[in-house]
Amino acid sequence: MELFDAEILGIIGLTLRMTLLSTAISAIIGIPLGLWLDRANFAGKRLVVLINRTLMASPPVVVGLVVYLIFMRNGPLGFLRLLFTFEAMVIAQVLLITPIICGIVYVAAGRNAARIRMFAVTMGASKRQTRFLIIKELSNEIFFAVITGYGRAMSEVGAIMIVGGNIRYHTRTMTTTISLLRNRGEIEQAVVLGVVLMLIALTVQIIADFLRKRERRLDENF
Repeated sequence: MELFDAEILGIIGLTLRMTLLSTAISAIIGIPLGLWLDRANFAGKRLVVLINRTLMASPPVVVGLVVYLIFMRNGPLGFLRLLFTFEAMVIAQVLLITPIICGIVYVAAGRNAARIRMFAVTMGASKRQTRFLIIKELSNEIFFAVITGYGRAMSEVGAIMIVGGNIRYHTRTMTTTISLLRNRGEIEQAVVLGVVLMLIALTVQIIADFLRKRERRLDENF
């Protein structure tokens, strides 16, 4: 395996598709869930919050094992034949990332949403306008939650190794490749690939930050 050959480029592409897709799905689920959890009052809410906090620190190998047991041939969803596929890795990452995004958004909403909601009611805003205002005012915190989730996705090894199998040309990612190179004793290549992984993460961060600032300037001009 040579660095930056067709195989490595394929691995980088697979990693980007997996991390971006899993983070997007987790954001779609986690952001509304965190906001809802803040304003909802129901019996057992403290237990739900406690469970989510526990899931935020879930060991990746445990999540990978759970997904493996669900999709294994004799598992409840084994008939879907998703084990050792790209889809299985995305599912594992979504289970890891969603509680993180939900938890961060929930904490941020708990600190600020009540004040924003009261201001919106005073101004005569509708429920829909109030929800939009809360999301807008919490945009920095939501952005931080999504970026934190993406960072978890980029660094993940254990869960995707279990459910993906690190199959060459199919489910091998940058992190699993680095682990493989280290096991082979090809330390220099592992280090270089690790640097590339960090540069990719930095690039995504810069692009996301640029888009966020651009959107803010457009809102201010409007």
